[in-house]
Amino acid sequence: MFFTIRKSFLTLALLATVCVAGQATAETLINGAGATFPYPLYSKWFSEFAKIDTSVKFNYQSIGSGGGIKQITAGTVDFGASDKPLTDAELAAAPGKLLHIPTVMGAVVITYNLPGIPKGLKLKAADVTDIFLGKITMWNDRRIAGDNPGVRLPNEPIIVVHRSDGSGTSAIFTSYLSSVSPVWKKQVGSDTSVRWPAGVGGKGNEGVAGQIKNTKYSVGYVELAYAFENKLPVALIQNQAGHFIEPTIASTTAAAAGAAKHIPADYRIGLVNQPGKDSYPIAGFTYLLVYQHQKDAAKGRKLVEFLKWELHKGQKMAGPLLYAPLPPNVAAMVDKTIDTIR
Repeated sequence: MFFTIRKSFLTLALLATVCVAGQATAETLINGAGATFPYPLYSKWFSEFAKIDTSVKFNYQSIGSGGGIKQITAGTVDFGASDKPLTDAELAAAPGKLLHIPTVMGAVVITYNLPGIPKGLKLKAADVTDIFLGKITMWNDRRIAGDNPGVRLPNEPIIVVHRSDGSGTSAIFTSYLSSVSPVWKKQVGSDTSVRWPAGVGGKGNEGVAGQIKNTKYSVGYVELAYAFENKLPVALIQNQAGHFIEPTIASTTAAAAGAAKHIPADYRIGLVNQPGKDSYPIAGFTYLLVYQHQKDAAKGRKLVEFLKWELHKGQKMAGPLLYAPLPPNVAAMVDKTIDTIR
C-alpha cells in the first residue's frame, strides 16, 4: 500500500515537472536594447502587454541608442531602440532591411541645480550653445542675467554634465545645437557620441539626472520624464519664433505639427528647432528598430502583435509619463509599415 501511494506521488510530481517545463517552453522571450530616453514608457508597455498576453516576456536593456544600434545590427537582440534615425551607412551595415518604427515623441530638456532658483530659468539658443562649448562659465554671466531680470544668479562656476555613452538623447540635443550654431556644427557636430568641449559625463539619462541632482551649480540635458521623476527644474528655451517655451506634451506636439505634414516613408526626420510660436525647440521621435524579415517567425508574430498594441492602445499611456503620442497621420503610416513585417 505504502509503495503504491509513494508511486502515485512520484507520478504526480513528474507530471507537474513536465507541465512546468512545458509552460516555460511556451513562453516567448523577446530581447531588446537601446535608448534610455523612452525607457519609463517602454517599461510600462512591456509590463502591461505581458498581462494581456502571458505567453510573451520582454527583456529590455536600457543601454543607450548607440548600444541598441550595435546590438540590432549584430543580431544579438530581437529589436533595437534609438532616438536617432540611422544613417544610410548604418542601414547598409545591417544584415537585413531595418525598419524605423516611431513610437512616441519626447522633449530633451535643459535641467539645472541652482539653490534658490527652483524654476523658470530662461535660456537663449546662443547661451545654451556657449554653455556647452565652455564659453559661458559663470552662472551670473551678463548674457544669462539679461534674459532673467530680477533673478539673483549665483557668482559660481557652471558645472556642465553630458552623456558619456552613445546616446539618442545626445543626438537630438547636438542636432539642435548644430541647427542654431554654425560654430557648434563645425567644431563638434551632431551624433550619438561627440567630443564634448566641456563638462563631465554621466551614463544614461539616469546618470545625468543623478549627477545634476547631487551637484550644486550643475546643468545638463535629459529627457523630460527624467527631470520630472527626479524633481529637477527645467529651463524655458527660446524657440525659432523668439518665444521662451516650457517643455511640455503640448509644446512637443506643436513641434511635430509642421514636420508631421512632411514625414518621409522611412520616418527619418528631425523635430529640432521647428517653426511655430508654441513649438519647443529640442524634441524628437523615438524609434524601435525592427527587421522587416524576422529570423524567428514565432517571435516575429508576437513582436508585430506588440507593435500593433502599443500603436492602438499603448499611446494613451504616453501622456501621463510625459511623452507625446504620435500625430494621427503618422500613426496611420506606422500601422501600414508594421503590416509589412514578416
